[in-house]
Formats: sequence, structure tokens, C-alpha cells
Amino acid sequence: MSRVLVIEDDETTAREIVAELSVHGMVAEWVADGSEGLERARQGHYDLVTLDRMLPGLDGIDVVAEMRRAQIDTPVLMISALSDVDERVRGLRAGGDDYLTKPFAPDEMAARAEVLLRRRQPQAAQRLRVADLELDLVSHVAYRGGQPLTLLPTEYRLLEFLMRNSGQVLTRTMIFETVWGFHFDPGTNVIDVHIGRLRRKIDGVGQPALIHTVRGTGYMIAAASETATMS
Repeated sequence: MSRVLVIEDDETTAREIVAELSVHGMVAEWVADGSEGLERARQGHYDLVTLDRMLPGLDGIDVVAEMRRAQIDTPVLMISALSDVDERVRGLRAGGDDYLTKPFAPDEMAARAEVLLRRRQPQAAQRLRVADLELDLVSHVAYRGGQPLTLLPTEYRLLEFLMRNSGQVLTRTMIFETVWGFHFDPGTNVIDVHIGRLRRKIDGVGQPALIHTVRGTGYMIAAASETATMS
């Protein structure tokens, strides 16, 4: 089971995070102070840290910066009520791996944690596979049924993110902030446009569809057998 260190000074929020992570099979430990959190991160063997931005003792930015200076590479999901772009960029540049603003949906928080945990797992293979779709991580070439596909750089990044999280529903916010690296604008249709282009290249005529729309949520990539099992 994955061990998560929750550094959060608000008890209600902390209990919500711990409870949601527990539902998803993770063991979470909570500390309410930045200095204590940094000490735990240094001493413990955690797979993930959720880190509040504003903390007593030591600010969240300082906590993650000190972790990186100490060469602690544990993934950090920063959680903050400070939602402007400059604050998000500051947190990510200090060493955070993802940034979630308050108030947040507990299931999205857990989904982001799961993505970071999967990303941390060593990649034994140099190719990702979903059914007969393959992505060569060295040459950056995709193949469907053994035939190479021509992808633009953004299409490649989008496909890689989907395939690294095969079978997982990814929200538009998660996709936009990971692939494009910006705060998600609900008014933009850039994700839908790129998904459409990617579908036309991957899901050819007569081939089982691999990219699926989850209405009201986002997208996922999965073989037909996986979607049948989930439904």
C-alpha cells in the first residue's frame, strides 16, 4: 500500500484528504506543521506528499524547496487556496509536481495522487501499450496495428499522458495542466479539438475505438474489454 504524508494545518481538510486517500487504498499520515512535515519527509519513506501552501512553522513553498535541496524526490501534490497563476507557477518551480486549488473535489484529489504515484513507478519497458496501440518512448513514434502514426508534438504529449494512465478517467483540468502546463480555462475547447484530431489518427475506420469520452468529466484511453468490464 502506498504511504502518503499529508501536511495540512486545517483539521477538517486534513481529515477529508486522509479519508479519501484511505478509500483508494492508501495509508495517509497527517501533520499540521510545516517544520514537522519537512522532518517527517526527511525521515520517513513516503510515496507521496500532499502539501498545503500556507502552513505554520514553515511555509509550503519552503518545505518543498528544502525537500528538493535535500534530494528527496518524493512526488508533491501542492494544495492551496491561492489560485492565481503566479502562485501556481511558484509552487511548481519550487519543486511541486502538481497543484490543486481549494475548494477541491475529493475524488479529483485522489485521482491526481494516483497519477503521481503511477508516474513514480519505474518504467521497465520503453513502450506503452493499449490493445494494438503502441507508443515508443525513445523514438516518440506511435503505432496502431504495427503501422506508424504521424503525430504533432502536442498530440504525442496528450497520447502519452492518456496511455500512462490507461483505464483512468482524466479530467479536462488534469489533461490541460499536464499537457499544456497552464491553468485550465473552462471556456476553451482546445482539449476537445486535439482529442478529435488524435481520434482521427488512432481510431481508424473499422478499428475498435480506444479513446473514450466520459460525459461531464473528461477522457480516458482503454481497450474495449476494459470499458466493458468497468460498465
